[in-house]
Amino acid sequence: MALCGIDEAGRGPIAGPLLMAGVILHRPIDGLNDSKKLTEKRREALFELILLSADYHIVRFSAQQIDDDGISRCLAQGLREIMQAIGDADFLFDGNSTFGVKGLRTMVKADAEIPEVSAASILAKVTRDREMVELAKEYPEYGLQRHKGYGTKAHIDAIKEFGYCEIHRRSFRLKALEPTLFDL
Repeated sequence: MALCGIDEAGRGPIAGPLLMAGVILHRPIDGLNDSKKLTEKRREALFELILLSADYHIVRFSAQQIDDDGISRCLAQGLREIMQAIGDADFLFDGNSTFGVKGLRTMVKADAEIPEVSAASILAKVTRDREMVELAKEYPEYGLQRHKGYGTKAHIDAIKEFGYCEIHRRSFRLKALEPTLFDL
């Protein structure tokens, strides 16, 4: 039975989507690793190789869906959708939780050790990063092309100046944006 590696990108940012990918490789690809350990240029090159060398399914959840349903429910829904789309396989998800989804295994650091999970990590991250670069054109004041929606000081300062926009996850509370006694 083929191994389908699953990983996500965008669980922690305060803006933008959550992306998940499931990948079954048809041939080995040199240089696969956890997407966070690769340069952007290397990820982009591997992305194209993966598309040509694998069966895959990518799932996207908007900031609004994350706010409405919660990140854990989105992750569980994404896992079920990937498993249904891929079909009969041995499913391995990076991390230590199945989010209540039956029929898959988990492994911490699988994205750095298992090629199929590394490939899923790359598909999810490159897809998300490309979307964040496009969103930066719509919302240039936030600098999304630089921090990809993570809660950097520059991003938080931009929110303080311009407020939230529709791609921000309002359910993610940030201490830096909470009122203090001095604000009352």
